[in-house]
Amino acid sequence: MAKLRAFTMPKWGIEMTEGVVAEWMVAPGQPFAKGDTLALIETDKITNEVEAEAPGMFPRLIATPGSTWQVGELIAVLADAGDAPADSEVDAFIAGFTPADNRVASQAGAKSEAVPVVAPEPEPQPVKAVVIADDINISPAARALAVEKSVDISGIAGSGAKGRISFQDVLQASLADAPAPAPAGGGAPVDLTPVGNVLGDVFASPLAKRLAVQHRIDLSAITGTGPRGRISKADVLAKVAPEAPVAAAPAAPAPASGSVEIIRMSPMRKAIARALSHSKSTIPHFYLRAEVRIDAILGLRAQAKAATGEAPSINDYIVRAVALALSRHPDVNVQVHGEEIHRFASADIAVAVATDKGLITPIVRGAEALSVAAISREVKALADKARAGKLAPEEFQGGSFSISNLGMFGIDQFDAIINPPQGAILAVGAGVRRPVEIGHALAFATVVKLSLSCDHRAIDGAVGADFMRTLKGLIEEPAGIVG
Repeated sequence: MAKLRAFTMPKWGIEMTEGVVAEWMVAPGQPFAKGDTLALIETDKITNEVEAEAPGMFPRLIATPGSTWQVGELIAVLADAGDAPADSEVDAFIAGFTPADNRVASQAGAKSEAVPVVAPEPEPQPVKAVVIADDINISPAARALAVEKSVDISGIAGSGAKGRISFQDVLQASLADAPAPAPAGGGAPVDLTPVGNVLGDVFASPLAKRLAVQHRIDLSAITGTGPRGRISKADVLAKVAPEAPVAAAPAAPAPASGSVEIIRMSPMRKAIARALSHSKSTIPHFYLRAEVRIDAILGLRAQAKAATGEAPSINDYIVRAVALALSRHPDVNVQVHGEEIHRFASADIAVAVATDKGLITPIVRGAEALSVAAISREVKALADKARAGKLAPEEFQGGSFSISNLGMFGIDQFDAIINPPQGAILAVGAGVRRPVEIGHALAFATVVKLSLSCDHRAIDGAVGADFMRTLKGLIEEPAGIVG
């Protein structure tokens, strides 16, 4: 009898609850070696390559490309490369598989009845000193935060390289039980629970649950036709339109004039929609706008281009100026978590990058300590990784401030939505050549319009205005930026 093993949807990062099987890189029955790429898995922000931990082969692939699966669900069956298991063996293995219970992580706030838990949750313990062994794979900042907030790290799955526990992992764990902040204006909190989680422990696929919620279908009255009686998408669609057979659907007619193309949101697009809806609904935004002259920066770029053949972008200079301004105005360099304001010592600036799957904000950490040239190299490397879907979680999670620049698209000015939990974001428009008054004389200058979006819960108007005044001075007289 062949030795069969489960290949399940992996978990990367503390907030991941589901993933999309983007592509299988090996075919059923095809042998693979240790280190070979087996599958591409899409999460909210990145596409991960799953590598083989040992030689083997897949006697059966369960998940189809493009399908969404909860963390821990069986998506394929593994066997040794030399084995040739019978279909009956594989069927029996699939029927006997029980996925790990991930509902504690994936259903925070979900409304369900009597959800069984594999192991009882520990009773709340009084605050006590935390001692962390020296051999624990944890960053120094995360270690200090865990001690400060008395966070038990034994249950934290590190999202960093080789399972390293990051500052963000400890921060999320420390906030896990914090009550959600009441939205401004007294409105009801935004429900960010994934659609379908409200069905609790009903044995159905994630897509079947979402369709059931959308069409108000009672899953308790459906007999599943999937493995072990699991309710599938086809079972739900049969109830939605029983007169139309799900299988062997007629060929779609040619699109008529004025027809609508329906495109499913990618995991990244869904994550963006949830985060920005939450931000706009619950964060009291206010906006501060200013115009700055960038001729001095253009002169520095021209000098760098003549000397080396290449030069940092205008945005690189702005990132450096923002980092220095944040160092002088730490009340803007913040995150907001419920009733707590987290003030950061370093300027960890998230720079918005457009990809074919949506917007992502990789982070230039400690930008106040980097030269403009170093920032330029870092931004280019992060942007390339973002567009290739290769960012590590610690490269886009967290950050203390964001910059979004649409100047290269010819946009003069816009207001950006705050990227929670950050307290502010700077929108940068295009440089426009026009007459301005300098001193008591009229002259032509290249002007850029800036718009600072602030979270009024943490940043007052005077604080934001003082930050913008400092930023304007740094950009218009950039000797301090390159010095």
